[in-house]
Amino acid sequence: MWDTPKVLFLCTGHPERSEMAEGFVRALAGEAIQPVSAAVEPAPLDPLAVDAMKEVGIDISAQQAKDVRTALQERFAYVVGVGDESKERCPVFPFAFRLFRWNLEDPRVVRGSTETRMDAFRRVRNQIEPRVRDLLRLASSDKMQTSLAR
Repeated sequence: MWDTPKVLFLCTGHPERSEMAEGFVRALAGEAIQPVSAAVEPAPLDPLAVDAMKEVGIDISAQQAKDVRTALQERFAYVVGVGDESKERCPVFPFAFRLFRWNLEDPRVVRGSTETRMDAFRRVRNQIEPRVRDLLRLASSDKMQTSLAR
């Protein structure tokens, strides 16, 4: 399990938050951890999420969130619910080593001008990055502790 742990980012609504989190993991952790994103209600990725991530040098345009039913068939070391509704609608992953809830707004529901909407995607992106960095530090520590226990 610890050779390449998997982390699932789960959105209960639109997949942008989970896709941004997956993009950060891919950019920051390389092959050390395998990120997967899934959504209860998968939908096409909003182009503004792609643009917001490109601003920080990360291309998520080719990523695609899985349906949560597909994700339930896999095992994850970490499962992260990334939306307000995750407490109510997030399925149970009984074999996950650690479960997290990140209360992040859904930028896709923000209405207004393109710039107003883009600001919402930037705001959420900027909330996700430090949380992903913290998760990666925790995963590294977990891996080290597990290696020492062997």
